[in-house]
Amino acid sequence: MLRTAVVRAASRSRIRRTARALAAVLTLTLAAVLGVAGGAGAPAGPAPAGAQAAASQGYWLATHHGTVAAFGAAQWHRDTGGGGLPSPVIAMAATPSGGGYLLAGRNGAVYRFGDATFRGSAAHLPLARPVVGMAMTPTGGGYYLVAADGGIFTFGDAAFRGSTGAMRLNQPIAGMALTPSGNGYYLVARDGGIFTFGDAAFRGSTGAMRLNQPIVGMALTPSGNGYWLVAADGGIFTFGDARFHGSTGALRLAAPIVAMAPTRTGGGYHLAAADGGVFTFGDARFHGSLGGGRADAPVSAIAPLPGT
Repeated sequence: MLRTAVVRAASRSRIRRTARALAAVLTLTLAAVLGVAGGAGAPAGPAPAGAQAAASQGYWLATHHGTVAAFGAAQWHRDTGGGGLPSPVIAMAATPSGGGYLLAGRNGAVYRFGDATFRGSAAHLPLARPVVGMAMTPTGGGYYLVAADGGIFTFGDAAFRGSTGAMRLNQPIAGMALTPSGNGYYLVARDGGIFTFGDAAFRGSTGAMRLNQPIVGMALTPSGNGYWLVAADGGIFTFGDARFHGSTGALRLAAPIVAMAPTRTGGGYHLAAADGGVFTFGDARFHGSLGGGRADAPVSAIAPLPGT
């Protein structure tokens, strides 16, 4: 059932920026001395090294040109060759095995690599609004595409649970997240409005708040009982059992944040910037980035190695 996005109690949703801003600045200042800040990335928070290793073993970054870069234990399974696409790549999803991934274009095109299976695309459809996100089912046997108007396109074993395609939204949809069961999903708008379908439970939103920067993505906790929203300035908003592990909301970034990816424990997360910088918090581990001019085009997505 679709629920109108409203703000929950401030104790759940407010960023603890004031209390943590100084710590974040000191962390990234140290990172700059070590040569990993300034868009290249930031070290993880205070989690022990062993916990970091168990929680975060690798990730992929994808650019608008369809170039994929692998870090840590994540393996490169080829990409679109860096350019020449009819529409920019805007989303990425890894298979459950970690042996492949899908890329989605703004025009609804889907590109498969490794053990990912092509189930169809929306490239041949007259889209009312461009595609802005994708999600793979838990089985890896299907996937969803979501457009900026909240239109949902299903392929393989992905089941349609509803959409906002026929609604008049205050702000465009920025992304989606699938519940752990695969029987529901969330859509998040640029103002932080949350729309729930299937077994997705509403935990709160920023829909009635005045944001410094628009929301660009969301991620669910491992339990499915909470979620994070991330803004373009790296501000983090927490709901349900999602915990705040830090943000870049009080920092001056070289490029906006475009996506986030949590660790499998829920004890941390990665933020990816458009220039390829990767910022890590909690038990998320830094494995490298495309910062410092190494990206061939703006980065649009980050995908964690499944199970890490």
